[in-house]
Amino acid sequence: MQSDGKEETERKRKHEEELRKMLQAAVTLSVCRGLLSPERARSFYTSVLDKDLRFALANPTVEDVTNRCVVYVHKVLNARKDISNQLLTDLELNLQAEISDPTHDQFLSEMCDDYLPALVTSCHLLVYTFTTECDRRHGYTTARRRAYADSLSQQVYADLVSLIGRSNLSGSGGVIQNVGPLMEERAEQVHLCSILSGFYDIIQPQEEKVRAYVQQKDQHCPLVVVGGPCTGKKVLLAHCAHQLKSWLADADPVGLIYFCSMSVDASPERLLTSLCLQITAEYDHQSPADTDTSFCPNPTVTSFHYPTRSSLGLMNLCELQEHLASLLTLLPCTKRPLILLLDGLDQLENSVGVQIVRNLPSPLPCGVKLIITVSSNQPHLLNTIKQQYSHVGGLPHHVSEEESGFLCVEMGSADTKQCRKMLTFLLGGKGRRVTSGQQALINEALTSCRLPLYTRLLHVHAAGWSSDSEVNESFLPDGVHSSISALLDHLELKHGSALVARATSFLTLSKSGLSEAELADLLSNASLAEEEEEDSVFRPKVKQVDTEKLLLDFWSFLLKRSVCGTLVLFWVSRHFGLVVSKKYLDVEVKRKIHSEMADYFSGWRVGGRGLNKVNQPFLFGSPANESWVNVRKIIELPHHLQQSGRWAELEAELLMSFSFHQAMLQAGRLGDLISMLESDRSSSSFHFLRERWLLANMLRSSTCLLQRYPPQLPTVMEMNLLPFWGGFPTLGGYIRDLREEKWQRGRGLDILLWPCLHSVPALQGVDDRPHETRVTESAATRFGTVAQTMEDGFAWIWRSSRFVRLRMSLSCEQQEVKFTGVRSSGRFLLLSAEGSRLFVWDVTGSEELQEVEDPLRSGGASKRVGGFIAHQEKLCWWWENENFVGVFDVCGRIVAHFRCGSAVTYVAFSTHSFHVFCGQEDGTMSAFDIQTRTLLGSCSHWKRSAIMLMIFREEQQEMACLARTGNIALWDVAAKEQMFRLVREKNSHNESDILNTDYVEDISLLLVCGAKQVTLWGSDSWELLEKFSAPKTRVFTQAMLSQDGHLFSAVLRNCSLVLVWKISSGQCVLSLETSRPPLLLLRTLSETICVSQSGGLTIWDSGMIDAAGTTPKMRYAVKEVVAEKTGKCFYTSDGSHVVWRWSLDPGHPRDSFLHDGAVEKLQLSPNSLKLVSLSAGEIYVWDTESGQNVVRIGGSRATNLLITPNSNFGVSISEQGLSHVWKVAQGSIVCSIHLHLSDAQVLPDGTFLIGLHRGDLLAASLWSGLISKRFSCMKPSEVVAFHTLTEHPDFVVVMAALGAVYTWKVSEETVCQHFELPPMFYCDPGDFQMSSDGSLALLSTCGDQINLLDLSRVRLCSFKGEGIVIKACLDQTGSYIAYISSPRSLESCSCHLHKRPVLTVTRLSDGEQMGSVHLSENPSTLLVCDQKRVFVGFEDGSVGLYAILDSTNDKEALLRGTEDSKGHWKENFCPFEDPLSWFPQARPNVNWPQVV
Repeated sequence: MQSDGKEETERKRKHEEELRKMLQAAVTLSVCRGLLSPERARSFYTSVLDKDLRFALANPTVEDVTNRCVVYVHKVLNARKDISNQLLTDLELNLQAEISDPTHDQFLSEMCDDYLPALVTSCHLLVYTFTTECDRRHGYTTARRRAYADSLSQQVYADLVSLIGRSNLSGSGGVIQNVGPLMEERAEQVHLCSILSGFYDIIQPQEEKVRAYVQQKDQHCPLVVVGGPCTGKKVLLAHCAHQLKSWLADADPVGLIYFCSMSVDASPERLLTSLCLQITAEYDHQSPADTDTSFCPNPTVTSFHYPTRSSLGLMNLCELQEHLASLLTLLPCTKRPLILLLDGLDQLENSVGVQIVRNLPSPLPCGVKLIITVSSNQPHLLNTIKQQYSHVGGLPHHVSEEESGFLCVEMGSADTKQCRKMLTFLLGGKGRRVTSGQQALINEALTSCRLPLYTRLLHVHAAGWSSDSEVNESFLPDGVHSSISALLDHLELKHGSALVARATSFLTLSKSGLSEAELADLLSNASLAEEEEEDSVFRPKVKQVDTEKLLLDFWSFLLKRSVCGTLVLFWVSRHFGLVVSKKYLDVEVKRKIHSEMADYFSGWRVGGRGLNKVNQPFLFGSPANESWVNVRKIIELPHHLQQSGRWAELEAELLMSFSFHQAMLQAGRLGDLISMLESDRSSSSFHFLRERWLLANMLRSSTCLLQRYPPQLPTVMEMNLLPFWGGFPTLGGYIRDLREEKWQRGRGLDILLWPCLHSVPALQGVDDRPHETRVTESAATRFGTVAQTMEDGFAWIWRSSRFVRLRMSLSCEQQEVKFTGVRSSGRFLLLSAEGSRLFVWDVTGSEELQEVEDPLRSGGASKRVGGFIAHQEKLCWWWENENFVGVFDVCGRIVAHFRCGSAVTYVAFSTHSFHVFCGQEDGTMSAFDIQTRTLLGSCSHWKRSAIMLMIFREEQQEMACLARTGNIALWDVAAKEQMFRLVREKNSHNESDILNTDYVEDISLLLVCGAKQVTLWGSDSWELLEKFSAPKTRVFTQAMLSQDGHLFSAVLRNCSLVLVWKISSGQCVLSLETSRPPLLLLRTLSETICVSQSGGLTIWDSGMIDAAGTTPKMRYAVKEVVAEKTGKCFYTSDGSHVVWRWSLDPGHPRDSFLHDGAVEKLQLSPNSLKLVSLSAGEIYVWDTESGQNVVRIGGSRATNLLITPNSNFGVSISEQGLSHVWKVAQGSIVCSIHLHLSDAQVLPDGTFLIGLHRGDLLAASLWSGLISKRFSCMKPSEVVAFHTLTEHPDFVVVMAALGAVYTWKVSEETVCQHFELPPMFYCDPGDFQMSSDGSLALLSTCGDQINLLDLSRVRLCSFKGEGIVIKACLDQTGSYIAYISSPRSLESCSCHLHKRPVLTVTRLSDGEQMGSVHLSENPSTLLVCDQKRVFVGFEDGSVGLYAILDSTNDKEALLRGTEDSKGHWKENFCPFEDPLSWFPQARPNVNWPQVV
């Protein structure tokens, strides 16, 4: 048997050899005869591997090669002769001279000896070098081969996973996943077109008109196919789309058809985005090398910049319109025209079709044809098309005026003969025929209704007839709807009314259709027991076979199409849904069906034991591995929850669910998610509108990054949400979920302390006016209502509780009122109108304006309101530049009116509203009694400056008057029947007049804004608290206090930002971005609102501004960070005289250690009990438990500080004098070191101080100060870097200038040289770091390369960072490396995240990236300490703290970190508190002698 097998194998080998020789002879002969070129012949001798390699590496860009290549080099020493070379030699082929002989050996040699080395050298590829030294007696054994293969396989697998992941995230043009839904939708539309074109059974004469339009040149208006219901517009369009190639045989047309009403999401943004993407994809198939400038009408098409696919998702509607117009202008041409076919625009809700038409280019560019179907009962859309294209010329003369602007094709009833022929064909397909009597009845029915759908319905009815069936006119319904209803009645008798009703209802109410399995589940899940009790005819249980039988009877009208990868059932005509809704679905039944479908897609099932919840997550699979989206759930569930009125569930379980956000992002529906979060429909049913708006704005601001890197969602949202968690406690569940996601992945960076933010995302931006017009006045009430009057006389109202814009106008005596201004006070708004009319509105009451009585009103020119004050139930107004003051009640009735001596500039009420005080232009203040309408008293300041503000203090009976010049006069108004007495006067020395004031009574703080400075006054004592000057070359136009008085916001002239200052520090801490230049700031109880000149609003949450503006930070860039081993506290210095001690609970600085000079160096003792700092040459020793400065040493002349491992001794390094070893507790000197040792380190055993001196490495005794050990390199080399080893106290790793690596055992003075670094691997002393056990060293960073030395395996490693490496830090164990890199430039991206530095942590054992965070500010220092903590100090003085999450063992630490982060908002901690200050001793208590 074995011999037979060997013979068979030999026979096959000989046969293959013969075939190979025959192929060789044939190829050689073909080349000789000129039938094949030598290049073509060479391909017959190229292996599959060689082809794959050359395809992957042929003509690559440098970035492609460096991102996709890893090289493995394996050297085998003392190996026996490898027989594989001999086998390859036996297979070599010899061709004639015309063909070079490319053998496998030659290909392999060319690849290994030439191509790859050149690639490695030029691109700095990642190279793994392995050397195996074999025993000469045994050679390269099988065991060694297997061992190497196993290790290589593991390394290759890890590298490939990393490369594939990086490739998927940063592929050409963006993330494929983000493009998937739009391109998938394109495929679905094409598939749908093929399905519908199959229903073109009756040839329509309108087809020729469409063909003539398509073939006609120089036509710049659209063709509109108009017809009634069921006339076949959709089918005609689908058929014509398939005929475009044949109609334009001499060209290469691009036809794009879009069935808008059958799209899952038919919003204008999504449709225009889809069109732009599809047009780009279709015309992008032609490579630039093949582009002929004569081929296209516009030569610039060859240099047209296609936006990346992800950037399309960032465009708003206006930008999409412009981009679509650019595409249509530049890409289509006469030889490759574009034909757009849009169906169903008239069936979209909320006038979406009208919006889409308005965003199409007009006139149509050359080479573009547009065909739109419109129902004849939709005149609004027809009028929109007419308006959009009415100016387009070149229409045929036979077009009527009603149809001007577009060509029109009317769809009507089909030809009777064609209908009969179609019916006969359909009946023949089932092997059925009708009798002559039955045919006569059918002919009569077709005469009354000649529609294709009606003919198909007749076929279903007639197919059930037999030859002896007696039929009459009542057997055939006389219309489409009647026929559908009759079909349903027939199926009810056959299958039961409950089954038919529920099945058709489910299909009709689904958003995108239902698969057969989903329909069967729904029918079996929703038991028919309730219906059975009412009618015993219904069967007790819905089985799978019952559902299948019902679907078979619907086979002509239920079609299958692909939606998001699932085959779903849908009605062939929307009229089936209309009939089902009318027949079965009243309002309550519809709500109940939607609720049942919501339960189904939520995972609820009806079982034998009641309602059960099955696992139906938004994402299937494990986050640590590949996962895929439950697309059916994210499409259907929101729709059914909304339609069933389950708003709270929709909001809590979807809109504010991290899992839902993650699924929507991974499915490429980030734009849809943002739209859902921003939607304010039925907002009265939502409870967390502000939270949803916050999430939407954070997702929108990070769209570009998230589309490219979806796995970054947890980190991005955590980074954005944590600073504001305290103001939005309902988002706690969201944050916990995203951190749980990190834990499930088994890796990540947990944010324990976030740095300062320099901006705050707006909750909402409202700038959607129908036309450009300027705002005249704006005002806001405390309760969040904003009112504006515009130049056109309209008033506009925004309600902050609902974010709904209301347009207000008032008709009185059949004359529309034009508003001229608006003022606010408390809960009231006062609107002025032409004719000096006034209207008051209590925003807490009904939406009704009350006109104010004005007995002095004349019919002259309109007056401008000077001011408006409300107190309790009394309201007061005064006209600008007039001396009249009116007091009225909430109903608009005049209570009193007064005249003053000069123009009124300000009015104030007394506490009980009995008296009114009037400030005037000439500096006079008058007091009136409201009840008696008499003058009580007055006073006048000698400077005669206009009064801008009055503040009345009832208890002291004092009135403070602020003059226009900024001076404050305090008057005693206790005696109201005589002249008031001036108590005192304050001068602010303002250089300019006051622009505005802002007074917060609760905290007794007054802000006065001038052009050059802002001053703050305390109204308790009327002392000047602070002054803030405007930035150079800038002037203030308005300033406003925050509600709690810790911050103030300001608008500057010609500045597009709103700047925020922190009052306690005097620093500008925030810059709030606005869409348009700001005009005015308004404040409500919870919002800060910026008004632009056009009236647009940008609304921020005031709590978010307070949280961001009060985040602690040092005054200058953080220079040094030292941390306790416990991780509970750390210390920072910024080069000033202050050192802060931070506590992770609650994450703010608790203590401030003050010095008399700038702090130069900081050290913390290993036991964390002493903090030693160096300032202005003096050494400070602080007791960390008490905060006291226990020792202050003068005369040290130190430049560096060290502390011994036992925490008892300190070492001060001096460059110009003696270095000292001293006792930390007393400051007394133990010994002195005469030589200066640079980069000094203390040996871990505390015996020697190691440092560099003139190229040698010296060891000085810490007991005597004598130099007792020396390490020197052979000339001309010298020591450039070294590091002590904590786990090997007696050893030092030494790096020489020429690349030699040594270990020096200090006690024995023995040296071991390990190897020399190659030239491309050098040691940078500034980067050099080493692990505590000496196994791993960070050598240097160069560009995006990080070079490492693995001493445990004696190998060099290099890996690429995510960009140019700025800083890198190795942790003490050598397990991780943290580095900060500047991001790679992205031409198509301008978002702030892609411009920020990135912190990345990589595990060195396998190169796995633990996580990355985009930093909000430029870093100044980086530290990795124990407990896997990463500290980042920033140039703005803030600090970020991040924890490395690695493996499931860190879950407890992760949850602890969550609680630590939440600790920032503990009730017993006020974020506005300054750190507790600890002062140094007045003078040094220890002075060291100065030795020359």
